[in-house]
Amino acid sequence: MPYASPIEYPAVRLVGRVLLLSALMVAAAESASAITMANDPHGFHQIPWGVPLTDIPDLVVIRTNSHTTDYEFRDRTPLYADIPVESLQLSTVDAQFARVTVRYRGAQTHQQVLQFLERSYGVIDRLPGQMMRGLNQQYTWRGPDTEISLTYEANRDRGFVFIESRNLAPRFQDRISDTAD
Repeated sequence: MPYASPIEYPAVRLVGRVLLLSALMVAAAESASAITMANDPHGFHQIPWGVPLTDIPDLVVIRTNSHTTDYEFRDRTPLYADIPVESLQLSTVDAQFARVTVRYRGAQTHQQVLQFLERSYGVIDRLPGQMMRGLNQQYTWRGPDTEISLTYEANRDRGFVFIESRNLAPRFQDRISDTAD
């Protein structure tokens, strides 16, 4: 039986760690990208961040708690950029408009949503060797007032778009932390 010297074991472990770290870095590069937003919308559908949504007759409350309220458009099929989606919710924190959540299904819908976001807010940098498909895709557009995040889970065939006020959205997490025991 051949004998391996103690010096070889650390070298094998080091090579294994380097390969694992390289694989994780490649996977992260394939699934995440952030760019500076070309045209900050400062809100959603002409509704600026920070306003109360209680006086908008087209909206109906679907969920409320002590600090947050979620709304949907009344009597309207959920659409995002004229693309049919599963749901579109507007949310307030402490009665201030802070977030829009869009949920959708399907690879075709994902491509339409991604194309709209790129046309409206800036093209995603596609680095040589970077994949635009995979099990999980994440893209972020950051403007001075707005951050838009797109996540698509190919294995579940579903996607999410979060359009948020950069100033108000952190309060969602703060309010959750404040009420946790």
